[in-house]
Amino acid sequence: MEWETVIGLEIHVQLATKSKIFSGSSTAYGAAPNTQASAIDLGMPGVLPVLNEDAVRMAVKFGLAIGAKIAPRSVFARKNYFYPDLPKGYQISQYELPVVEHGVLDIDLEDGSTKRIGVTRAHLEEDAGKSLHEDFEGMTGIDLNRAGTPLLEIVSEPDLRSAKEAVAYMKKMHSLVRYLEISDGNMQEGSFRCDANVSVRPKGQKEFGTRAEIKNLNSFRFVERAINYEVERQIDLLESGGTVVQETRLYDAQKNETRSMRTKEEANDYRYFPDPDLLPLDIEPAFIDAVRETLPELPDEKRDRFMKEYELPAYDAGVLTASRELAAFYEHVVQESGRQGKLSANWVMGDLLGALNKAGLDITESPVTPQMLGGMLKRIQDNTISGKIAKDVFEAMWNGEGEADEIIEKRGLKQVTDTGAIEAMIDEVIAANPQQVEQYKAGKDKLMGFFVGQVMKASKGKANPAQVNELLKQKLG
Repeated sequence: MEWETVIGLEIHVQLATKSKIFSGSSTAYGAAPNTQASAIDLGMPGVLPVLNEDAVRMAVKFGLAIGAKIAPRSVFARKNYFYPDLPKGYQISQYELPVVEHGVLDIDLEDGSTKRIGVTRAHLEEDAGKSLHEDFEGMTGIDLNRAGTPLLEIVSEPDLRSAKEAVAYMKKMHSLVRYLEISDGNMQEGSFRCDANVSVRPKGQKEFGTRAEIKNLNSFRFVERAINYEVERQIDLLESGGTVVQETRLYDAQKNETRSMRTKEEANDYRYFPDPDLLPLDIEPAFIDAVRETLPELPDEKRDRFMKEYELPAYDAGVLTASRELAAFYEHVVQESGRQGKLSANWVMGDLLGALNKAGLDITESPVTPQMLGGMLKRIQDNTISGKIAKDVFEAMWNGEGEADEIIEKRGLKQVTDTGAIEAMIDEVIAANPQQVEQYKAGKDKLMGFFVGQVMKASKGKANPAQVNELLKQKLG
């Protein structure tokens, strides 16, 4: 039987507010355990939560970016359940009336096509604390610093049909929230994580199969591996006559497998009811209009502009707009290089990103600044140096030896463009290799590469390659 995979993602985005969603406690990461959880975060008797306006502003900004409906009135509810890192026994969330509904996100598929994924809703809620299982000699520690951190939970439609599509959607969402500057998206710190709802059904069947939810996936690689494992597990189970149970599962990265955590709860198990301490959230049209004014150029818009303005292919533009910081770096290089769009793209995507990946650095930590790289590209363009010599100049800039002009001057790397000097070197090479000259003239055209190499060697790599090729063709007839 041929099976179809059906996937929906619930992405949890920690919002980049300075204080928590219902209290003034700090959201800074890395503080000593249990030093940033106030009585409000823990729901102690007599305390009253107060909604953080910045969290609302960020949720609205996200909704506008995906073309969603912003609810004029939304309601906070108490979601009741017990968990060790949720000491008050409930989580304040939005259930029936979320702040954002019915948006879309377009993802790029491997075959070059685009697929539109529906976003059912995005609602505001508070994060729970964190259970720590390591370094406690078989016991579990609880850190409540994270309790009350504002979360935006983004729920997709079940429109994804493979693990690769799920990863593409998650990456696109990750890029978007960072462009909007509503989250740092740090997956290692838990700022961006997801739950994956996975089911399978016979190809052509309209009804969905029974789904399993894989909790707390915090890397793109784990999302892909966990979904692929779960799909295979469900198909094997069904084909052997078994049934899939609706449940919550955890992904074990060490064993590359999912395992049962608990039977999946339904909404009524959480006994949702409106939070008696919080009024409904009413959002005025003027507030939405003010947030709309703060929207940046979004990734898809920037990609399209790069293709048009800098004459880049779709692939290059997609890579360079994957993050707001990379796009800004590239545009700065283009301006510094004298608007050499494609040349700038080649160097940023190739040598620069390669060096950054090897060193484990982010684009914001690059020792080669946009001014430095753009200045070097100018020297390639005006024939001061060749592309090959530029590799050495780039390495020297990376190692802190200064700007391109300084390195070129200090090392004597200026390209030889004097026709007479190049002709003299060519004459010497031709005179030293009579046998190869005869073979070339007899029709062995591939020997042109040999002659070019010999001339470049004689010039210590400084001769202008275009001139060398042209003069050799003339000399060899």
